[in-house]
Amino acid sequence: MRWDNLRLDAVAGSASPDDDGQVPMFERGAVVRTFDTPGFRGMTFYEIQAKSIVSRVPEASRMSFRWTINPYRGCQHSCVYCAWGGTPILMGDGTTRPIADVRAGDAIYGTVQDGLCRRYAITEVLAHWSTVKPAYRITLEDGTRLVTSADHRFLTERGWKHVTGAGQGPEQRPFLTLSNRLMGVGAFAEPPKDGTQYRRGYLCGMIRGNASLGHHRYPRGDVYRFRLALADTEALTRTRHYLGTFGGNVQAIEHLIAWPTFPCEDWLHGFLAGIFDAEGSYSGGTWRVSSTDRQIITWTTRALDALGFGYVLEPPDRPDGLVVARLRGGLREAMRFFHATDPA
Repeated sequence: MRWDNLRLDAVAGSASPDDDGQVPMFERGAVVRTFDTPGFRGMTFYEIQAKSIVSRVPEASRMSFRWTINPYRGCQHSCVYCAWGGTPILMGDGTTRPIADVRAGDAIYGTVQDGLCRRYAITEVLAHWSTVKPAYRITLEDGTRLVTSADHRFLTERGWKHVTGAGQGPEQRPFLTLSNRLMGVGAFAEPPKDGTQYRRGYLCGMIRGNASLGHHRYPRGDVYRFRLALADTEALTRTRHYLGTFGGNVQAIEHLIAWPTFPCEDWLHGFLAGIFDAEGSYSGGTWRVSSTDRQIITWTTRALDALGFGYVLEPPDRPDGLVVARLRGGLREAMRFFHATDPA
């Protein structure tokens, strides 16, 4: 808004509401926002929930007019950055969802300027709508294909760039070239298939990593024991559900979690998900699986090798025998692991 000289707040350039909690031009409930994108830098936007294209200015306002026009549906900066409905979006919980299924109120990942750097941040979806317009296909070096509108912008190593543009004339604007590198976490891995082998692998990792299982023979008969205690209720619920699909007693569970002679890829995905839920952690940007059981470490590294993940073992000679497998590759590989294996 360009009426700074008519604002009620005393400090020039401030976006604060007045003492009554009202923004001068609008009724209560207006949200003040600023953006660091080049086209809107230095501007202040007042976002309101309007049911019509025109809004009445409060009687107490010092504005010389009584009505305002609400020109945009959706983003208050007239967003035109459109992507195909099947484009996966990184949600706030680390999962992905097609943009067509994202709704207002959802938490997603974006980026914010932080000093001279840009960092990831969770933000809330404010609006969602569809449009029909000509689309362009952008093919990246790793084979990823993105379908967007011509005016969609991508963050590159040289700043924000549109899909199309020109060096001069009316279409002059920064645009993508073959030498640009897109910034971000990289392509999302395909999720695993939730089948019998995946579930068996998950149960093997979870139960061997965190359960107490066995049976003992006594003169009066055999005693079977199975106990699984987790603070993570989501992983516990998943384990209970998977066990319910197979059924059986402790002997059946022992058969389910037996080490396979020739493990398939689905089993490896499930095992890594289960052992991560049982013995793993991800904090400070570091993925780890820790165990004193050499078999578990051996199978964990075998699965990581088979699925193309780089890792290191550390430290190799602790007195208590604990071995830590640490994933290499930073955020990109951690995201690939979570999407490819789908732990709880």
